[in-house]
Amino acid sequence: MESKYISANGIQLHYVEEGTGELVILLHGFPEFWYGWKNQLPVLSKKYRTVAVDMRGYNLSDKPPHVSDYKMELLAKDIAELVKALGEEKAIIVGHDWGAAVAWAVASLHPEVVKKLAILNVPHPNEMSRAFTSFNFSQWKKSWYIFFFQLPFIPEKIVGTEKFFRGTFKKMLMRRENITKEDVKKYVEAYAQPNAVKSAIAYYRAAFRSFISPVKMPTVQAPVLMLWGEQDIALGKEMTYHTKDYCDNTCEILYDPTSGHFVQHDNSDWVNENLMRFFSEP
Repeated sequence: MESKYISANGIQLHYVEEGTGELVILLHGFPEFWYGWKNQLPVLSKKYRTVAVDMRGYNLSDKPPHVSDYKMELLAKDIAELVKALGEEKAIIVGHDWGAAVAWAVASLHPEVVKKLAILNVPHPNEMSRAFTSFNFSQWKKSWYIFFFQLPFIPEKIVGTEKFFRGTFKKMLMRRENITKEDVKKYVEAYAQPNAVKSAIAYYRAAFRSFISPVKMPTVQAPVLMLWGEQDIALGKEMTYHTKDYCDNTCEILYDPTSGHFVQHDNSDWVNENLMRFFSEP
């Protein structure tokens, strides 16, 4: 596994790369960094050139200073230009949590660079917007942290500490043994990078501001696979029911009743098997 840097969309992105073949890009969510794909990289790289990125603002990637620097259009353009910077015309894009939201946007706004799209435990952004604007109170309750992150200063004092990571994974993992003390230390180190916490929270602040005028996203042209852990306490399963409305191509949705939000940690074998199958399909 190699650690590398590359310029895309006017910033420098850090990533790790392993394997050869067709390009697969893995996009992590909050509160992770490229290391969140530790269970997928060894498996996917057996047949694919697998790149796990530190998204804008995270770990060793550049951290632009303004909330407006984390608008969805910019996040999507980072990945579209990353594909080209890596010397490829198209890639298979896989995303979890915030990485999945960005993956949806890449496939919608930059369809020319996406061969296939795999989504883990995040609905289409339009469904997320609808949950808030249509007063889905169940989802509002689950999304309390989004409102908390709009507060100044206070979230920055909490996010990124060892206590924060231990509490987050304890609450949201069904198989807590899958995140070790050593893993938690790596997360703490990543969030100790200058401005890393502020930048991670900026994703939520930029998204909250965009609810007034959300990005218009055309339907996705690439084949889509959605993998969903049903024990997710942050996102309601009902927000997956209309996913096919946003897809022009095939859209397969699979549910794992034993996993939570971090499905790639809870049931990595199930995730890996389905990703490899999906990638190999014509």
